[in-house]
Amino acid sequence: MKISTKGRYALRMMLDLAMHPEGFVALKDIAERQSISKKYLEQIVPMLNKAELLRTNRGYQGGYMLAKKPSEYTVGEILQVTEGSLSPVACLQYEVNDCPMADTCMTLPVWKGLYRAIQDYLYSITLQDIIDNTVEHGNNFCI
Repeated sequence: MKISTKGRYALRMMLDLAMHPEGFVALKDIAERQSISKKYLEQIVPMLNKAELLRTNRGYQGGYMLAKKPSEYTVGEILQVTEGSLSPVACLQYEVNDCPMADTCMTLPVWKGLYRAIQDYLYSITLQDIIDNTVEHGNNFCI
């Protein structure tokens, strides 16, 4: 499994907003601080908005802020929105495994175990956990 730039940048954007909770933050400011193209962030924002992870304000003093507290967002939730499925193999992407080999596949338990480990891990880490860990180790985060 490989997390795309879109997923990594979405997580960095959400962390940036979590670390600047004083009001709405302009996308250009996030782009500058995170060294990410503003145009790229403009492609990510609609996904996060649709999932109701952000609050937006247009116009002067406009920008973005988190819709919830940093402790209420998990890395898994953010990556799920931007990446789609986090499954390591295609046959586990959907609720129903329609692979014709599913009943006899000897490796399916391996992939199910890996998927469970990925889910358990990514959904156990909140934005607040990352911030707390970052503050302990020098206020720099790289994702």
